[in-house]
Amino acid sequence: MCIRHTIALVGLFVMLVPAHAEEFRIEDAGSPPQWDVATVKPGTIIFSDGAPNASGVANLINFADWGQTLPTQKKFLSLYPTYTEPTVTKIRSADMSAAPVLEKLDMYVAQARFVLNRAPAPLDLARFVTLPFVQQLDPAIKDRAIAAADLGHANEPKMVHNQNRERPWCEGRPATICIHSSYKLEGRIPTGIALANKIREGSKQVSDTLEFDSELTMLTPAEVEQQGLAKLTGIATPSIGALQQSIFYVNQVIEFGKMVAVFQRHPSDAQKTVATVFVALAVDANVLTKRKEYAKVPILRNLVPAQVLAGKSSFNSGNSLSAGLPVYARNQIKAIAAALEKG
Repeated sequence: MCIRHTIALVGLFVMLVPAHAEEFRIEDAGSPPQWDVATVKPGTIIFSDGAPNASGVANLINFADWGQTLPTQKKFLSLYPTYTEPTVTKIRSADMSAAPVLEKLDMYVAQARFVLNRAPAPLDLARFVTLPFVQQLDPAIKDRAIAAADLGHANEPKMVHNQNRERPWCEGRPATICIHSSYKLEGRIPTGIALANKIREGSKQVSDTLEFDSELTMLTPAEVEQQGLAKLTGIATPSIGALQQSIFYVNQVIEFGKMVAVFQRHPSDAQKTVATVFVALAVDANVLTKRKEYAKVPILRNLVPAQVLAGKSSFNSGNSLSAGLPVYARNQIKAIAAALEKG
């Protein structure tokens, strides 16, 4: 009897303990990505960021070329459809006079597709527009909810240029939260930055912490249809909505960021949902070229920003932004997929 009771209790325990969703794995799809829905395997994220293969360096494309060659991406992955590179006032070294200068941007764009093993009907996207959802995506980034009235930097040129042209950020929409995030760079990068600041004494100092403000909102099926987001995914099936995070202020290096996740009915299986996710980050092009002085100092030779952002520096570490944009994008999308699969 004792053995029977033990077996029965074990069986009951197995039924009561929730099953863990299968961990998603990344499969690089090259460029352009080969991601026909029919070929997406269970538990697999088809991923592409412009690199020719998994070992290639992620492709950065300048903003102007991005708009010409990929106008649909530019329309939906900029902060707003008519977004242009900002014009900033800079001091000429020759005569110390102020002059307007077009600030050039380089774009890092990652795109991914995976299939959720759940029917579209019960997927309530509004449940994911919460601070706990954001906090679980990247534990290294510290997030807190703020009100629109708490947003700072209102008069900074970057904040003015990045303001939504249709409405103020974090206002005027249901199912929307405003987030302030803080990320202290990891590994050897803070030490390298401290040394670099000494070399650049008298110039603007670089912080070892990224501070950024963003808005997370849900788009209804009607909004997805009205905006034409299916043009971005290339899938013709009806949408059940989208999640959209717009990073409209970052204190350095990055000008803006955008995450868009569109959810659609699976073309051939009514019990599954197709998710297409885009992560776009606009980097100040000057950052990639003006730190040549680092290369002259042996200990800082690998701190050249272009190498660090590409994830090709000995200073790269961790699983977040300090690991480079390709690793960061992959881990963000994996975390999104896992959270959605678990519900």
